[in-house]
Amino acid sequence: MASLQKLITFFRNFLFSRANREFLIFLFFLGLSGIFWLLMTLNETYERELVVPVHIADVPSDVMLTSDETDTIKVTIRDRGITILTYMYGEALKKVEASFKNYDQTGGNGSISASELAKIVQNRLAASSKIVAVKPDKLRFYYNSGSFRRVPVRWRGRVIPEHLYFLSQVSYDPDSVTVYASEERLDSIRLIYTEQLNYVGFRDTLAVDCRLRKIEGAKLVPDHVRITFHTDVLTEESIDDIPIEGINVPPNKILRTFPAKVSVRFVTGVNVYRTLSAKDFTVIADYNELRDQPSEKCNIYLQKVPQGITRAALVTKQVDYLIESTP
Repeated sequence: MASLQKLITFFRNFLFSRANREFLIFLFFLGLSGIFWLLMTLNETYERELVVPVHIADVPSDVMLTSDETDTIKVTIRDRGITILTYMYGEALKKVEASFKNYDQTGGNGSISASELAKIVQNRLAASSKIVAVKPDKLRFYYNSGSFRRVPVRWRGRVIPEHLYFLSQVSYDPDSVTVYASEERLDSIRLIYTEQLNYVGFRDTLAVDCRLRKIEGAKLVPDHVRITFHTDVLTEESIDDIPIEGINVPPNKILRTFPAKVSVRFVTGVNVYRTLSAKDFTVIADYNELRDQPSEKCNIYLQKVPQGITRAALVTKQVDYLIESTP
């Protein structure tokens, strides 16, 4: 208790010593002058551009907005600083509403002119405030009465794995979304793309939550998807003993090739290669080509290859052949 009393006495003597008393008086008048300066500054007239959200209200139950329910405009307001400060941090301009029925132009769209937007915002302002400018010149919204279509999703951007790796598979969740728009607009929408992606230099499976690119006059449900990029290690391999099949061969003919089976080289992922067999490839020899242009050798062609491989090529492109007649 005695030590506390000594501490209080020390601080009291320190604060109210002659030098410190003069310093406290200086701080008092400095603060007072700062308050007067702030009041004078806030009392002056300023112009400030504010971002104002405009919400489309009173939408009928049988109507679906295909554009955003809330859009933003930029309004330049002139008034005293103290008033503009209340607009910046107050609730007056946090949510401005425009009635759907007042601006519906039928045909699946509506618009609100800059002058109408100014009137709507002015109703939320003090009498002393003046609107100097409104951007944009017109606010448009779109709607329909239930027309929709399921549309597949595709990614867009730059997704490149590390060297010696490649994208073996891309999966989407969901793989398609519901698009609400006018019938005319729906007819022109074939694919929905994501916003631009940019992922480089990864080797493990990459899962990305991304938003879908907006389409004017259309509403996407959902408006985002989860995309998984599966990677695999590149390898150059081959498959042997793939039989050569004759095509366009008449019923009374037999096309025999020597050898009867060939090999195919290709580039693929290690995991894909483990699932492949000769049955996944189709190699053909065309009888019509031999009939029209007889030669000593028969050309063979790789007609079918499985998904997930690249640079597929036959090891042998010409073989010996024999055409036999049957009774």
